[in-house]
Amino acid sequence: MSTTVGPSRAASLLRAYSPLLAIAVLAVLLLVVAPATLSAFRLNSLGKYICWAIAAVGIGLAWGRGGMLVMGQGVFFGLGGYAMAMHLKLEAAGPEGIPDFMILYGDGTMPGFWEPFRSGPFTLVAIVVLPALAATALGWLIFKRRVKGAYFAILTQALAVVFATLLIATIQETGGFNGLNQFTLFFGYNLYDPVNKQMVYSIAAGLLIGCLVIVWQLYRSRFGELLVATRDAEERVRFLGHDPANIKLVAFVIAAVMASIGGAMFAPIAGIISPSDVDATASIFLIAGVALGGRALLLGPALGALTVGFGRTYLSEQFPTQWTYFLGLLFVLVILLLPRGVGDLPRLVRARFGRSAA
Repeated sequence: MSTTVGPSRAASLLRAYSPLLAIAVLAVLLLVVAPATLSAFRLNSLGKYICWAIAAVGIGLAWGRGGMLVMGQGVFFGLGGYAMAMHLKLEAAGPEGIPDFMILYGDGTMPGFWEPFRSGPFTLVAIVVLPALAATALGWLIFKRRVKGAYFAILTQALAVVFATLLIATIQETGGFNGLNQFTLFFGYNLYDPVNKQMVYSIAAGLLIGCLVIVWQLYRSRFGELLVATRDAEERVRFLGHDPANIKLVAFVIAAVMASIGGAMFAPIAGIISPSDVDATASIFLIAGVALGGRALLLGPALGALTVGFGRTYLSEQFPTQWTYFLGLLFVLVILLLPRGVGDLPRLVRARFGRSAA
């Protein structure tokens, strides 16, 4: 009896915790292998891809599990990015100083809403609270009116366009088209020091791993089951006494906060945050990465975002004028050959070798 139950129980435990093992492998690759093998430039580039991956993990929760095609995550990415950038600009300006672009483009006065961002703790809280409040207000208006499908996708994408346009128009407050850049300090640490740059990279990688663990726990929870049920049979969930709008709202808010965290880390790593990083095009690239990696898989969105990031960099270096065509071809090939995304490749390999062994 024990010889049959033991192995079967071990196999079931391995299946249950295999996602956690995969997350651990990714953590080792990002936190140990990458810093030891990549140049400072490549590691910094990887850091930017990781920031996109953090946002993609949230999209995987909302779209992959909840069926909500969120085409405007650039808005929340931008809220976190600009909140962090405002603090970094004020930190560099000193206790009584103002950002340099306000002197160049404006009358030398600073808007009142900038002042609280001199505080590091306030900034960290704002990075979480601002997108949560914005997503709650937006989600309540959308989900309570049962807006979904293509209408939901178009509405969220339109918000990204409006947000980017607003940033461009407010040059004296947000730097306009040029955005906010030239950050020298990160909570007291000199960003020109390679050691500190690697520290910021490690923080971003750690946040990605943390977000993956949180989403893994959500997938295994009752909330995760209700979210999938809402995606597949919303009326049945309502008939059972649950409010699908509230379930989708929670997932939408979590995805917004994760996008904001990704944006907050993007600013010090990239050294700039601008409207082009948060507009509809940026949001579409995030969606493309999630689709490429596999929106229904735990690690799929993160792997897809990393793949798109590497693809954009490598192809633009090798083919400066034609790289967008090659990237489009990559998307088509993945859709044809790997319908469930790049994240499904390990399962296909195991299945292939399993049949060969048999």
